[in-house]
Amino acid sequence: MGQKTIMTKRLAAALVASAAVLLTAPANAHFLSIFAPSAVMDAPTETNVDLLFWHPLGGAHVMDMGGAPEELFVVHRGERTDLRDGATEIGFTSEANTGQAYSVPMTFRTSGDYIITAVPQPYYEETEDLFIQQITKAYFNRGQLPTDWSEPLGLKAEILPLSRPYNALVGSTFTGRVLSEGEPVANAEIEVEYIAAEPDVATHTSGAPIVGEAAGGTITLMSDANGYFTFGIPRAGWWGFAALGIGPDTEFDGKELSQDAVIWITAHDLE
Repeated sequence: MGQKTIMTKRLAAALVASAAVLLTAPANAHFLSIFAPSAVMDAPTETNVDLLFWHPLGGAHVMDMGGAPEELFVVHRGERTDLRDGATEIGFTSEANTGQAYSVPMTFRTSGDYIITAVPQPYYEETEDLFIQQITKAYFNRGQLPTDWSEPLGLKAEILPLSRPYNALVGSTFTGRVLSEGEPVANAEIEVEYIAAEPDVATHTSGAPIVGEAAGGTITLMSDANGYFTFGIPRAGWWGFAALGIGPDTEFDGKELSQDAVIWITAHDLE
C-alpha cells in the first residue's frame, strides 16, 4: 500500500473518530506522547514520564495502547539504556475519557541530552481497519550541556532535528528531516500537534485544553525532495510532528500498517 493511500485512510479514520467522540468538534490527530513536566532541567530531577496515545489538542481523547511498548529506551551521552522493566501500566484520564497508558520513573542526574524513545505495539484503528505504529522520540536536557540531540538513532522511521529540540524560541522555526531506515523521505505528509491539555504525571490526568484547534483541522506539512520540513513556532509548550506511513513495514497481522515517525520538541518564550 502506498503512502498516499495510508494518509487518506488515516484522515478518514480521524474524521470518524472525532465525530464519534467529540460530536461536532473538528478532527484532530492521533499522537503518541512521551511527556515529562519539563524538557530542560538545571538540577538533578526525578519524575515520572508518561506514554500516552491520545489527541493532545481538541478533546484529548485517549486510546488504549494495548501491550507494553516493543522498545522503550533512553540515549544519554551515546549510551542506550533499556527502560522497559520500569514501565508500569496506568489509566490516564483526560477531560474526554480514561485510556490505558504507561508510566516510567526517570532520573535526569548527569548533564547532557536524554532522548527517550518508544516503539509501541501497533494500534488497531477499527474505523478504517488498519494498524498504526508511531515510533516516537522526545528530547530532554539537564545542565545546558548538548550531547546527543543531533545524532540519528537508526530507527526504522525517524525525524532528525536540525536545531536543538528542547529550547526552541517562540517566533523562531523548527526544521526536521524525515528518515526511513536512515534515508531521506521526499513528499512525506507531516501532521503537527500541540499539547493543549498538559498532563499531570503525578496523578496521570489532564485538564481542559487551554487553546482551541486550528481553523481547518490538523496542521499539515510536506517534506521537500531531500526530506526536510520547517515549521514556524507560534506558542510555547510541547509540539509534536508525525510523518505518516514512512517506515518500511506496511503490514501487520494481515492488515495494513501505517508506520509513523514522531518527534516532540519544546518551545519557550524569551523572557
